[in-house]
Amino acid sequence: MTAFIPPAPVPLARPLSRLAGARQLLTDPLGMWTHRHFDEWVLSGKSLLGHITIVSDPAAIRAFMVDRAANFVKDDLQLRVLKPSLGEGLFTADGPAWKVQRRALAGLFTPRTVAGFIPGMAAAAASLVDRWTARGPRSLLQVDREMTRLTLDGLDRSIFSGGLSRDRAAVHEAQGYFAALGLVDPLDLFGAPAWIPRIRRLAARPVTKFFDALVDKLIGERQALIAADPAAAPRDLLTLLFEARDPETGDALPVRIVRDNVLTFLGAGTETTSSTLAWALYLLSQDHDARAQIEAEVDAVLGTREANADDIPKLVYTRAVIDETLRLYPTAPLVQRMAVAGDTLHGVDIPAGSTVVFAPWVLHRHRKLWDRPDEFDPARFMPGAKPIDRFAYLPFGAGPRICIGASFALQEAVVSLAMIVARLRVNLLAGATVMPEHRITLRPKGGLPMLATVR
Repeated sequence: MTAFIPPAPVPLARPLSRLAGARQLLTDPLGMWTHRHFDEWVLSGKSLLGHITIVSDPAAIRAFMVDRAANFVKDDLQLRVLKPSLGEGLFTADGPAWKVQRRALAGLFTPRTVAGFIPGMAAAAASLVDRWTARGPRSLLQVDREMTRLTLDGLDRSIFSGGLSRDRAAVHEAQGYFAALGLVDPLDLFGAPAWIPRIRRLAARPVTKFFDALVDKLIGERQALIAADPAAAPRDLLTLLFEARDPETGDALPVRIVRDNVLTFLGAGTETTSSTLAWALYLLSQDHDARAQIEAEVDAVLGTREANADDIPKLVYTRAVIDETLRLYPTAPLVQRMAVAGDTLHGVDIPAGSTVVFAPWVLHRHRKLWDRPDEFDPARFMPGAKPIDRFAYLPFGAGPRICIGASFALQEAVVSLAMIVARLRVNLLAGATVMPEHRITLRPKGGLPMLATVR
């Protein structure tokens, strides 16, 4: 059988000019990569934004993300883009402020704590499956939007114990809020002062104001409940955030930081898991062998009931589908750092103040690291498969700043995918064109129209 090769932009024969590269960066960075990026370990040179080094050698990635991570910090561009929406949460904080938050929040994502959120995740998936089933046979769905709604529901149950879903308008506005995250304005690229309005973000201001106010309201209500009767507070992430303490000092997180981390968890959690699930459903719709294997597994493990913690280790092929989806369509297609001092990576000099990048989009398709890199093949993540270098597959980053919620996202993706596949079969609408585009995550350009039928 011919292997399925998922859609992706064709690499360029030669680099874009500096001006064209800046334009592409604003619209869709996936169109910037050349054939050389997928063949060579390191490429370095000047761009309109300064000196940049693209690294795909696993040993070199380990060097700057782990071994010498203190010399490679988040660059100003990322902070200019994300701080207006996410504030000073874990994703955007740096230096001592980041260390305090990381220490305080580590306990929120232990295996036991994360497993405790499975009932909420399963309930959200069951609600979605029931809703799709009620729409009748072969109902047309915009699956990318549906997955955003699903993961927001799961996160709402985990963070607010369903507080968001009580306001129907909140679900709609939240989707607009997450779409606005990470919008890069030309003024951001060139380091314009923050007081100059960004047109792209101005357009999203009504949505962000609505959602920020709603989150503030829910946080205020919970803060008052904990003060009046701590035992009455739900054991969700919001309560755990208020209870979190820095193990070195015993200090609680300021309310402002609690709020910023709620927005970070909602934003990052919704975008990463929803895009992974949308792509997984699309990939399965195009590979009937893979779909048959995952259906056989979920039929044996779940039947049509909700997933629980005991099921997760048994959903081996389901997890392999998620892993392969993240290889082909990584939620963070590009990770960049700024060199504080001069350094050397893979024999290449890195000037102080320059940008160093590893791109999971490139790394996961690099021809020196993967057999048949462009093919969809979940078997490469099954037990007994060829070992994968730890720093050749990095869907959640690496080093001290590896995504703290990775286990939460993977658990939600496995639970949700298994429960959807157990009861429904989803196929791409005939004639639909699918192509990824790089927003804050990799999203299907123009949406993902699919038809759902009951199995």
